[in-house]
Amino acid sequence: MSPQDFFPAAAEWVGRLDDVFPGVWIKPYFAQWEVGHLLSMALLGGASILLNLRLIGYGLTDDPPSVVRRQVLPWLNLGVIGILFTGVLIGTSNPERLFTSEAFTAKMLGLAAALVLTYGVALPAAREDGRIRPMTAAFAALGLGLFGLALGVFATAQLVNPGLWHVVTAMGLMVLFVTRGLTRIVYGAGLAVLIASQLAVTQLLIPADDYARLDPTHKGFFLAFAAWILGAAAVQIISAGRGSAGGWAVKAMAYATLLVWVTTAAAGRWIAFA
Repeated sequence: MSPQDFFPAAAEWVGRLDDVFPGVWIKPYFAQWEVGHLLSMALLGGASILLNLRLIGYGLTDDPPSVVRRQVLPWLNLGVIGILFTGVLIGTSNPERLFTSEAFTAKMLGLAAALVLTYGVALPAAREDGRIRPMTAAFAALGLGLFGLALGVFATAQLVNPGLWHVVTAMGLMVLFVTRGLTRIVYGAGLAVLIASQLAVTQLLIPADDYARLDPTHKGFFLAFAAWILGAAAVQIISAGRGSAGGWAVKAMAYATLLVWVTTAAAGRWIAFA
């Protein structure tokens, strides 16, 4: 599922990208451009968090979503432009690694999904203060489909799929932040039990070199964590009801938009392990 599998005829062209402009010029300064890429990701991430937390019903709740949208949109746009610009330049200086990387495929699918869900769903929903129009719903379906493909590639890529733990961890912390009262207590206690159980089983009961048992055990715990976190998110969405940011659909899409950006970033970080 790497780009090489889809475009084998492009291999020779890709192999020459780092020998011509701009790749040959970027390559000696790869680290500096990578810093710019990471800073753009941080800017984008902060703006996306503020916007989507407001749609979920937390964060900058003193202002309606349309006001939060107007405040974060310039920074969001700047972050997106930054990651695209620096990402293309970095890619031309290290093309063969990306061309043969399944993690890069997951990242590109995630990026496409993130852009669709951000500009086609989250921003329009915020502009309408939580109302979803038919075109927004169509973009939501497209974005979720691309997100599903990104997760599928990420989950089946050898030496890369452990990176999905970053996605589950981010979702777990997100839900812990937005839940309240008894729901937070029960949810946090469940997480503590799962964490303690995983440590006990994988560190004490199964030898460290017994990969035949460790791998399926970790995968089982991954599914258990995902089910518990998604269940808690569903409870939070339903219990919150329809607030000033809209109903359950808007909140669910805000969760998905945040999570797809995390998936994109995590896949990018795991390209080196492919």
